[in-house]
Amino acid sequence: MELAGILLRTLFMYLFIFLIMRMMGKREIGKLSVFDLVISIMIAEIAVIVIESSDKSLYLAIAPIALLAIVQLGIAFASLKSRKIRTLIDGKPSVMIRNGRLNRKEMFKQRYNLDDLMQQLRENQVADIREVELAVLESTGKLSVIVKKQENSPTQSTTEAEYADTSIRPKFRYELLPMPLILDGQVQDDNLEKIGKTRFWLKSELGRYEVDNFKTVFFCSIDHRGKLYVDKK
Repeated sequence: MELAGILLRTLFMYLFIFLIMRMMGKREIGKLSVFDLVISIMIAEIAVIVIESSDKSLYLAIAPIALLAIVQLGIAFASLKSRKIRTLIDGKPSVMIRNGRLNRKEMFKQRYNLDDLMQQLRENQVADIREVELAVLESTGKLSVIVKKQENSPTQSTTEAEYADTSIRPKFRYELLPMPLILDGQVQDDNLEKIGKTRFWLKSELGRYEVDNFKTVFFCSIDHRGKLYVDKK
């Protein structure tokens, strides 16, 4: 009997929460803001407590969940009318890259590290920060990337001509592009080893960018052509 009661409670709570989530709108499923996430977690916790405690009335779950749904719907409608409320609840988007330059202050403010940035750039099919016109961290945590327009795309013949000189052809290949060489002043020796280079070589290359100390570099990477990207502190 106890098992049957738990199963019936589970089925009822499933149907009830399904109805509540439908009432709260598709935005709950498609885009979870911090506020939406808190509401969803609270609803789940209340439902679990009542399902596990068969001696408690279902009304002890229905009433709080209904209240949370009403609060969410009320704030959602208020957000449609007021940009201030919408900004307060969802937060503002943060610009991480503008015109190929990293916004270090905003990255620090959002506790957004370079590894997170490079991962999301790769997910957006971007291999080089210099190609980015604008990268915005949305309130949902997704990175929106706008790539610079290429007026004259290089053809295959020009690319072959560019690498005709073996002196500029990179002597290494790797899949993860670009490969970080310096992260917040720290040299990535394992990546240097992968491309068969040393710190001496890296320091010599950084000299072209008027850099004489690794600590002054916030981010440095190398692309498949052997070209460095350097962002100084």
